[in-house]
Amino acid sequence: MQNPTKKAAHFLFISGILALFIIGIVSGFHQTTALAKVGTQGYPGSFAELIKKASPSVVNIIAVKVIRTPDQGSSPFGMEDPLRDFFERFYGGQMPKEFRQNALGSGFIIDREGFILTNNHVVEQTEELRVRLSDEKEFKAQIVGRDPKTDLALIKINTDKPLVPLVLGDSDSLEVGDWVVAIGNPFGLGNTVTAGIVSAKYRQIGGGPYDNFIQTDASINPGNSGGPLLNLDGEVIGVNSAIFSQSGGNIGIGFAIPVNMAKQLLPQLRQGKVSRSWIGVMIQDITPELKDKLRLGTEEGALISDVVSGGPAEKAGIKRGDVILQFDGKPIRSSHDLPFVVASTPIGKTVVVEVMRDNQQMNLQIKTEELKEEAETAPPSEARPFLGMEVQEITPEMAKNYGLPRTSGVIIVEIENGSPAAEAGLSAGDIIVEIDRKPIKSVKALNRLLAEVKEGDTILFLIDRGGTTIFVTLNVKK
Repeated sequence: MQNPTKKAAHFLFISGILALFIIGIVSGFHQTTALAKVGTQGYPGSFAELIKKASPSVVNIIAVKVIRTPDQGSSPFGMEDPLRDFFERFYGGQMPKEFRQNALGSGFIIDREGFILTNNHVVEQTEELRVRLSDEKEFKAQIVGRDPKTDLALIKINTDKPLVPLVLGDSDSLEVGDWVVAIGNPFGLGNTVTAGIVSAKYRQIGGGPYDNFIQTDASINPGNSGGPLLNLDGEVIGVNSAIFSQSGGNIGIGFAIPVNMAKQLLPQLRQGKVSRSWIGVMIQDITPELKDKLRLGTEEGALISDVVSGGPAEKAGIKRGDVILQFDGKPIRSSHDLPFVVASTPIGKTVVVEVMRDNQQMNLQIKTEELKEEAETAPPSEARPFLGMEVQEITPEMAKNYGLPRTSGVIIVEIENGSPAAEAGLSAGDIIVEIDRKPIKSVKALNRLLAEVKEGDTILFLIDRGGTTIFVTLNVKK
């Protein structure tokens, strides 16, 4: 006969095991149903809880923009303009020179003070901004800061209504195949929810020097721009920004800005201006052909194709043909890596750059400087006397973005039909190198020389067209 004490101990041991087993089941159930319910195959069975929690923090943005038509009687949308019938019926086909248009976008609340993160292209060039919350209440909004290069913007509303911000997650921890949810305002349909997976990371689509998109097949359409891309914990891991589509609708390829990029810029956006570091180089990838031709020992790194005179790189001793392998301890695997790494470095910081020159590695020290934004450069100006062309000074940033053969000088940006410049064969994109054998380095120098030209004179231009220099004669009409 078994000892009663041993029987009691055995009973308590079995009861304890059962209790722990039941607690584990209940705990696991609560964890898997906290936001997104998980089905039997590991797939989300429902996003309902996630949506209930996140939706109140997603807003619709109404941006009032003034559309200016280039010529009276013409439409800014061409023959496909949906308003053409209206203007033909009531105004005899005459389109007004300007009219107000409401553009729709999305955004999401990031703190209780009323700050909202969205896309720059949603709010730029607007005369009025309104934000509609999930309860349909509308508020006027002010732009706090914009960054066209990353297509991010920060706006703010003032309200006594308690606001619930979304949590900003970690986009670096995202994996291809992870489930994601997009909430936004596609086609003006407020708080629409779509779901999908992460299709790819680190996508470059030619949107700018810092594009590094998350690609997803969650349906993203016009109006979703600026809305959040969420993981299954309800955290923001991206800002929906672009779609790839020939029709303008969703085809299963959408792009979101990684939230880690937004978090890095938020302190500057709150101050109203984003400043970046710059080192003054033109770079390109190393192709197999370039590797053989230049006798390089690697296909990784950023190949220096040009160095800006007087810039930080030249001062540090960097030369054309060098390959940057590391910048401030961060590996540079391709030319796309360098602009973002440099831009993320504090202005005025002295860093070590690992360079390969003639298949020998060396370390150079470079002090970053502030990047002068294109917005600070002079706008296009008309060449005088009347030649029928507009010109603009070239900046290193402009040269890189548009693949120009020169990093400084004066470029023609527009030619008027029937003008002396058009008759001479000049074209938009031509870089003016010389006039009458005198070098042209700035718009000011160009206008100074043209001020001496009289009607009936013939001007000799030396232009750079796609990397080839040619002479062009222009007759100034009487």
